[in-house]
Amino acid sequence: MPRPLLLLALVAALVLVADALSKVVVVRALAGRAPVDFIPSVLDLQLTRNSGAAFSVGTGSTLVFTLVAVAVVVAVVLSARRLRSRGWALVLGGLLGGALGNLADRVFRSPGFLRGEVVDWIHLHHWPVFNLADSAIVVAGVCAVFLSMTGRRLDGEREPGRGGREPAADDAQACREPQAGRPVQADQPVQAVQPVQAAQAVTDEAHG
Repeated sequence: MPRPLLLLALVAALVLVADALSKVVVVRALAGRAPVDFIPSVLDLQLTRNSGAAFSVGTGSTLVFTLVAVAVVVAVVLSARRLRSRGWALVLGGLLGGALGNLADRVFRSPGFLRGEVVDWIHLHHWPVFNLADSAIVVAGVCAVFLSMTGRRLDGEREPGRGGREPAADDAQACREPQAGRPVQADQPVQAVQPVQAAQAVTDEAHG
């Protein structure tokens, strides 16, 4: 397996496992309890069931967001075939792991298959409750915008005109072919006169 693909798989697995384990712990520790202050007036931990998208957006459209998550997973897998960039491997790995983390809740949690509610538990004050999968998706999205703006592509190359000047075709041609009539530089070796030509010159001079 190419290294970028391996990196993608490792990042996705890390995000998926961390998200799944955190949800198991949270459900056991926080079920039926009041929010637990972690950083007073900044961050608390509270168990929330979310039927919508990330950050509790679009509650009531569970099936729609389940299908969107499936589409994201398929898109990442298809894009991985062209992957040669480590930066994009990190991005796609985070996106894939986050999508699979929330998709697992949709599939296996109540109230039913493809309609399960996602477990959210991280609450920044004045911000909706979220989980590790949501965080991975957001960070991956921000990094994807940065890579796109700097011209980095999935295949590891850069878009023309970004990240350094690429020589034009005329410049490259000029580098390969010497210009006609160009004077010989002082540091270029002068071609030696062939012995036959030198003898012919001496003979002509004698007959003259």
